[in-house]
Amino acid sequence: MISATPIEQAAVVITAPNKCEGYAEGGNFCGLLTPYKVYFVAEFDTDAVESGIWKRNELKPNSTFAEGEYSGVYFTFDVSKKKNVQYKIGVSYVSIDNARENLKAENAGWDFKKIQNQAEAKWNHYLGMMEVEGTNPDRITQFYTHLYRSFAHPNVCSDVNGEYMGADFRVHKTRSKHYTSFSNWDTYRTQIQLLSMLDPETASDIVISHQLFAEQSGGSFPRWVMANIETGVMQGDPTPILIANAYAFGARNYDPKPIFEIMRKGAEEPGSKSQDIETRPGLRQYLDKGYYNASIQLEYTSADFAIGRFALYAVGHEFASWRYFHFARSWKNLYNPETGWLQSRNPDGSWKSLGEDFRESTYKNYFWMVPYDIAGLVDIIGGKEEAEKRLDDFFLRLDAGYNDAWFASGNEPSFHIPWVYNWIGRPYKAQAIVNRVLNEQYSSKIDGLPGNDDLGTMGAWYVFACIGLYPEIPGVGGFTVNTPIFSSVKIHLKKGNIVIKGGSEKNIYIKSMKLNGKSYESTWIDWDQLNSGATIEYRTSGKPDMKWGAKVVPPSFP
Repeated sequence: MISATPIEQAAVVITAPNKCEGYAEGGNFCGLLTPYKVYFVAEFDTDAVESGIWKRNELKPNSTFAEGEYSGVYFTFDVSKKKNVQYKIGVSYVSIDNARENLKAENAGWDFKKIQNQAEAKWNHYLGMMEVEGTNPDRITQFYTHLYRSFAHPNVCSDVNGEYMGADFRVHKTRSKHYTSFSNWDTYRTQIQLLSMLDPETASDIVISHQLFAEQSGGSFPRWVMANIETGVMQGDPTPILIANAYAFGARNYDPKPIFEIMRKGAEEPGSKSQDIETRPGLRQYLDKGYYNASIQLEYTSADFAIGRFALYAVGHEFASWRYFHFARSWKNLYNPETGWLQSRNPDGSWKSLGEDFRESTYKNYFWMVPYDIAGLVDIIGGKEEAEKRLDDFFLRLDAGYNDAWFASGNEPSFHIPWVYNWIGRPYKAQAIVNRVLNEQYSSKIDGLPGNDDLGTMGAWYVFACIGLYPEIPGVGGFTVNTPIFSSVKIHLKKGNIVIKGGSEKNIYIKSMKLNGKSYESTWIDWDQLNSGATIEYRTSGKPDMKWGAKVVPPSFP
């Protein structure tokens, strides 16, 4: 219950021969304290013949109350009379009473098979939103495993009566479901887009949950939330990107205006905080001088581009959008013509060393972290030939760690880079690299992920790569394409189905493509072309086709 970390405080009491209740408090995430409390009530379907408490190595029969670290209660059952003893538990972040009500509402009886069937039906509903066919059963197993991971988080933290523990450590009540476990630096890149497509109502509730957290925690968005605690893990300002992505892909059941104001506060008021965590460290220098530490600034510029998109399309604030697009263009201030790379700068404008300030990655990985202006990035280094050379060198290996200068299949700043080939007229190379990643870095083995799934982020990456649609640009509803791995894909949306035909595991190169029966030459498809239902048909080949998709460049926003 406490993030698999040591418990600071706990208490439990036996209330009947088959019942106990209590709480546990503590928590630690990535070395940071997350002191939240979980209340619980538990019961068995038969009475114990003996019960008591334990404290470290000591048992105390017939005692009923335990507290502190390394303590708990125990029950002993006569299994000669009843072979199977069932156990159920209800939890709440608010109170014992709410934990009791949660258990009563969600699992009143003792019908294990009924609960199992309900769980299976629920998961079949979600997993059935995407139907795939192919010749490789193992691939299909991997696909649905990753789709499952994409739906596992965030998790509901409100009780059946609507109450939840807020970011101000007070009890609040909501009419929608309230969510937590927000790994936004990760999930903004893939997971929220997938969830918004398939389940816009849930994605909208997640957006509202972020709004409420910000309003209760000082007026600014968090980066990484555990329970009701802003941990401050990772960098940048990812939540505006996550929300802009949700909106772009159809999750819009909320008032965008107060959300936009929260975005503005974090982006333009130095010192803005969510709880005790500063939203944008170094913001004053970023705003005044247009440069800051490289990897942080590149995250800020993506956030500002996303805010600009949200301002323009969700709020209708054109003037504000220009302002944020201006901030987004400041990535160019990091380009050092002497080295040909993006670099950090000191406050006086002088250049830091080439590899400085790239958190959990390298300058060669973060160089491509301008997904909204890839054409501008390509142009600043001298054009498509130079970009192609850099990409080719970059993809010699696919397994970079934090300090390695090649592609990192398991690290988020690298996720979008294979598709950059689509912007330089070499889509066949994107198709080849994505296929390599799927085959060389993923498997169904116990170590079949190239990194941490990060609350569905990597799972969603796999799903998008397999169906041949990748959400490259923050705050923009649309996909850049690669060869689907399945012969048939059907995506069930609210307004219609997306049908994708002609993918292949062996013939990995696109020869031609049709969208709704008409020839299509672009490696970019707008979400508006798909969200009411569409059919995409491919002809593929085992040999590269250097012509298809080479002339029509996907969008950039200079």
